[in-house]
Amino acid sequence: MANRKLAMILCGLSSCVSFAQQEVRKPKTTLPTSQVLRDSVPDHRQMAITADDGLAIIAAALDIRVRLTTKRDCSHLVHAIYVRAGFPYTYLRSSDLYRGADEFQRVTDPQPGDLVVWRGHVGIVVYPAQHIFFSAMRSGLGTDSYEAPYWKRRGQARFFRYIKHDGLTNSLPTFELTHHDQ
Repeated sequence: MANRKLAMILCGLSSCVSFAQQEVRKPKTTLPTSQVLRDSVPDHRQMAITADDGLAIIAAALDIRVRLTTKRDCSHLVHAIYVRAGFPYTYLRSSDLYRGADEFQRVTDPQPGDLVVWRGHVGIVVYPAQHIFFSAMRSGLGTDSYEAPYWKRRGQARFFRYIKHDGLTNSLPTFELTHHDQ
């Protein structure tokens, strides 16, 4: 049932996803990576991901390679999906994400691709109008409503949106520019 529900939701987004994924993966610059980093890191400009970026994250969730090679817990799954979509961040457990991380800003109105986080669990918002998210759950990978009684009992969910630092996502190799765990 969960797989069918996920398929139905994602079919509705599929025409946008392939376009968004192609657009997101286009290099943003023709400069060598070392030159881009040297010229742009001191500016510390930040901007949240766009709705198209969010669709690219959802497309990465459908990537069978991510689904087959990722550890089956929620935080590793979400991390692998973000990396595959071109939005790298230092791996964090769900409890760390719940407290907040430099790579994410807390939002009140989630969009597709945002994180939905409780203490001890994290997922990716798929269809905010229906409160649907995707994650690794006890029954396997699937979708559920973050308004369902089970999730409500876990406490207040928090939503986070990935922050692109210096506009340098998707064209760089996966490594951390600004945040290091201590």
